[in-house]
Amino acid sequence: MTRTLLHVPATARAGEVVEVRTHIQHPMETGHRQGAAGTPLPRDLVRRVECHFEGRQVFAADLHAAIAANPYVAFFMRVPQTGTLRVDWSGDNGLQQSASARITVVA
Repeated sequence: MTRTLLHVPATARAGEVVEVRTHIQHPMETGHRQGAAGTPLPRDLVRRVECHFEGRQVFAADLHAAIAANPYVAFFMRVPQTGTLRVDWSGDNGLQQSASARITVVA
């Protein structure tokens, strides 16, 4: 089972810039390596990560074969109001994983 982590601060001031860190446990097999039997291992890549805050896209990235196993992505975003941040990972072989976290705006 693929494991997805999402780290954001639980609270922030309105307009504050916060760091978002997300990670997915995935082998990122390129399809170029050979297995023990000498046959190529099938390609299995995470292809895209998208982050939405209250339904509005705040970050997106396309990933390629040169990305290491267990991709880790960090970025900064401005928190306009209290809301939920959702990260969606998608890839080969039907991979679809999501995680979400709530950020509460405080005075």
